[in-house]
This record gives sequence, structure tokens and C-alpha cells, in this order.
Amino acid sequence: MANKNILLIEPSYRNKYPPLGLMKIAQYHGANGKCDNVVFVKGEDRSVQGKAWDRIYVTSLFSFEWERIARSIDFAVELSNGDTSKIFVGGIAASLMNDQFLAEQKWRGIRFVQGLLSDAPAISLQLDEFEEELYSEDVAGTPIEDLTPDYTILDQTAYEYPVHDAYFAYASRGCIRTCKFCGVPKLEGAQRDTYSVSRIVDEVKTLYGEKRDLILMDNNVVASPRFKEIISEIRGIGFERGATIKRGRNSLQRRVDFNQGVDARILCKDPMYLRELSTICIKPLRIAFDHLGLKKPYSQAIHFAAEFGLTELSNYMLYNFHDGPADLFERMHLNVELNEKLNIRIFSFPMRYQPVTRKDRGHIGENWNAHYLRSMQVILQATHGIVSGAPDFFRTAFGDTFQEFESILIRPHHFIFNRFWYEQYGGRNELDDYEAKLNLLSSNEREELIVFLSNARLHGYEEAIKHISGKKLSEIAKFYSPLPKSEEAEIWEKQRELRKENITQYLVPDDERVEDAGLTDQGFDPTSDKSKNESRLVPAA
Repeated sequence: MANKNILLIEPSYRNKYPPLGLMKIAQYHGANGKCDNVVFVKGEDRSVQGKAWDRIYVTSLFSFEWERIARSIDFAVELSNGDTSKIFVGGIAASLMNDQFLAEQKWRGIRFVQGLLSDAPAISLQLDEFEEELYSEDVAGTPIEDLTPDYTILDQTAYEYPVHDAYFAYASRGCIRTCKFCGVPKLEGAQRDTYSVSRIVDEVKTLYGEKRDLILMDNNVVASPRFKEIISEIRGIGFERGATIKRGRNSLQRRVDFNQGVDARILCKDPMYLRELSTICIKPLRIAFDHLGLKKPYSQAIHFAAEFGLTELSNYMLYNFHDGPADLFERMHLNVELNEKLNIRIFSFPMRYQPVTRKDRGHIGENWNAHYLRSMQVILQATHGIVSGAPDFFRTAFGDTFQEFESILIRPHHFIFNRFWYEQYGGRNELDDYEAKLNLLSSNEREELIVFLSNARLHGYEEAIKHISGKKLSEIAKFYSPLPKSEEAEIWEKQRELRKENITQYLVPDDERVEDAGLTDQGFDPTSDKSKNESRLVPAA
């Protein structure tokens, strides 16, 4: 049955890592498997029209990318000429929102696969042997989940994944935690160890050449009873501390990245964990700091890390869940204190919480409001999605106290985005006028202002201004009127010319940043050149 035409589609969202699920499906169907003709596209690439596809696979990522995922599924239906029995959709969103996908009448007949393809292929893909579906007899073969990813498909798209020169592997799946904000328990279940890391590295090296880095996708590797064995294995395959790899005449530093982070609640219990991690070329060490209740274990874990020479650190910092702005500020500021005390370098990546089954980014936590959430996003756009623990950087971007941080959050967003123009250059008088009027407001009037700002964010400024009352509030509300795009672009250009200071010392490489910081809604357009698919860079706030 070889030489069947197999199409793999990844929706047009921007993502850091290549689609592992599709890469494993490509291995199943490709030259080392069924010997089919495998084609991979990103988005609705019209170059694949006009061919009879025997099967189409569509992957999915985060639930808030519903629109882009839906476009790719609709595209698959179009390419199959309406024969939905040929289409299979899997991945995170398809697993967590399975009922919502199945409820779409236009997608009737499509198989939406939940969870991992960890059974024999015909079973995982729900194939019907009675209907003589393609490979429906494969009820005892190696599960697709256990196959080596096929790296060759990445050469078929113009999209450049920030992380690609790497082995992608799992030493464990699932997690011992059941955090309410996380989809892992539903996706992967309880914690369990998987196959050998060295096996996947050896197979990738044999088939596709040696890779520089090792990306481990484990959700909670330090919870594994085999933790010390896993670290020993990582050292044994060439990722010991200080390891390098030859690329032509150059020697490049290798790195290990447990990209989902490690658990401070376990790290703090025994210095053994950080001692072991310090023996491999881990960079950065990622530790989750999801709420202020983790302050003590998080701080202890950072102290252990510093003790064993792990000075390049990063953390995921969830916000918009049960926390509020004060909780977030205290967590961010703690990193400044730890940086100064321990002479280390911590970068934080605030991650805005969204329910794992919501189709957009519109969730507003109980202790946040729409204006403050957008303000936080604007600050992070200006800082390239990171929070540096360097004191001068942090104080400039977020203030030195919570009161200063809140005074930044409440500002008009063009004041935040063009911070230096309004604080140091031509917009200073306007900022002074705004702050003078803001300081005249009573606490009740400030609360009313927040309601106005949130309504303006949700329903538009022109609609919200109709419902504001009182002279003082009317005066302050004028500052929030959105600037014409041409005027804001002009201010941004002037600010950029006036501010030549180099901020690269505070940035981190793209391959060390988080998968999604919610900073941009840009997607990938396969018909556009690379420059049109890059995010706009702005001066640090």
C-alpha cells in the first residue's frame, strides 16, 4: 500500500517548537515506515491544492488559537473534497476541547483524537477495518507516540522554528500535581517514566545527524523516582556541564532545557536535585513560580541553585488566575532581590492564564481587570516578553514598589508603550498634566475610572465615554482616547531616534524564551516573506 499521499497541516499560529506529533506521524508514513509520500505545510498553503490526498492530519496547540485551527480544518475539508473520513485532528486543543470540536456540524466525520497516540496505530487513530480504511490492519504495530520524530518535514516550510537544532524527548510523562490551571492531568494522566532518552538521541543522530541541544518536554522530571538515573543518562550522551559540539571550525555550547520547568516544592527538599542538575549543561534552569504561596520553596530552590553554580535561571510566572497585581509584583520583585543577593541572573516570563478550553484570550481573573491585563501585555511587548531581574531594568519597567507598578498599570496605553517619550522627551508635559488630574481623584473615583477603562477595553472608548460622570473623571478620561495610528507611529519613531541605549544585555535568545507569552496575535502567512512574519521590536519600557 505504499506511495499513498499524506498531508500534514500545522495551523498558522506562531510557535517555538516544531510539531512533534506530526513529526512522529511523518515517521510512521514516511521512508522508514509505510513509504508514503508525506507533505508538511504551515497554514493554508495553496500549493497543495490539486492533489488527491489519501489522508490529512491537522495538529492543534492552545485553545485560544481556535480560529486558526478552525481555518486549517476547513482547509483540510476543502482539500479532501468534503470526504471528512480522511481527516484526523489531534494535539492539545483537540484533546482538551474534544466535545466542542465534535459539536461542529460542518466537521462531522472527522476523527478528533484525544490524548497521545500510545496504542497501536489503527487503535489510536480509530481506524475501521470493516471499511478497509488505510492501514486499519495495523493493530499490533509500534505506537506512533513511540516513534522517532522525522526532522525532514521541517525543510518543507518557510517557517523558522526558534528551536530546531535539538533532540526532542521525554524522560517522563504526566505529573504528580493536579493544578486547576493546567491541562496536563487530562492530556497525559499520572506521572510515569517513558523510554530511554539515549535511545531517541541515538536514533535521531543515526537518521538525521547530530543535534546541538537536548530539549526535554517533561512536565515534572524531578518527581520521577528515576531522577538520578535520568541525569546520569543525559551526561552519558554528551550533555555534561560545559559540553560543546563542533559546527565546522566552531565549537558551540550545548544546552539541556527542561522546557516545562522543574518543581520548586521538590527542589527545596534536598540539595541533591540541584547538585545533580548542575552536572549537566542546563541552560536556563526553569523553575515555576505560579503563586505567592510558593515563595518559600522557590527562594530555597534558587539558593540551592546558586550554591551549585547554576546562575542562569528562568521562571514561569502565572498571573490572572487567583492572584492579583500585588501578588505578581511581589513575585517579580523577589527575583530582583535574589539577583542582588546571590549575584545570579534570573529572567521571568509572566504567563497570562487562560482556561484551557476557552477559544480566545479574553479571560479576566477575579482580581484583575481588562485595562490592567492589557497594560501588562503592553509592558511585556516593550520588554520582549521578559522580566529581567536586573534592578535598573526592573525598576524602569515595573516600578520600585507596588504603588509605582499600579500607577503604571492605570496609565493610558500609549503612555506605557511610548514610555520614554512621555517620561523624558516631548510628551513630558502631557504626562505631568495627566498625573496631576489623576491625583485629584478620590478612591471611589479611581474605582469608577477602572470601570470606565475596562468598559473601554471591552466595548470601545466611544461607547464607554458615554457612561462616565463628573467633571474630574471626564477630564482624566480624555487622556485615554486612542491615538491615531499615524500619530503613535510618529511618536515611536521619534522616541527610537532619541533613545539609542542598547538593551541587548537584558534580552535572551529566542530559543530560551517561552512557547507563548501572549504578546502578539500575529500568525504565519506562508505567502509572505520572512520579514512580514516577524514581531515589531520596540525599546525597553
